[in-house]
Amino acid sequence: MQPYIRSALVIIGLLLLQTTFLPFIALGGFLPDLFILYLVIIALQRGQIEATVSGFITGLLQDIMTTHFFGLAALSKTVAGFTAGYFYNENTAEQTLGSYRYVLLVGLCSLIHNLIYFVIFFQGTSGFVFISTLEYAIGTTLYTCLLGVLPMFYFSRKYNTPWAQ
Repeated sequence: MQPYIRSALVIIGLLLLQTTFLPFIALGGFLPDLFILYLVIIALQRGQIEATVSGFITGLLQDIMTTHFFGLAALSKTVAGFTAGYFYNENTAEQTLGSYRYVLLVGLCSLIHNLIYFVIFFQGTSGFVFISTLEYAIGTTLYTCLLGVLPMFYFSRKYNTPWAQ
């Protein structure tokens, strides 16, 4: 039961950071998604089912806080958690978390999440939906990957693995 309590506290902390602090470090209107970083960690450590459920819960909490298109973040984060779970291997979890593969997986999951989210979010707006979707999806993905380097270095030092492997 202890890992679930710890996960709940981490999710609440990330929710507070995502909604209060991160808007101050936005670059060009792009915000990193801390939940994607956490979902990839959960997927690599615990597997696909827990990452999918965590994605749904974090997305639902994010939907409750933002009140835009209720259920959209839950859908996109569920798919991102499900995708990240494909890379679960209990024998190589520490090596993956402490290497560049973690950042690549964050990039893949973030891109999938952002494409789903922004394709639906921009429906009904005037202008080029495809171009706006690509712009926001790629910008947010790159910013999330940039922040994903920090947990990679943390796990690299924690598990004593070289980060470039």
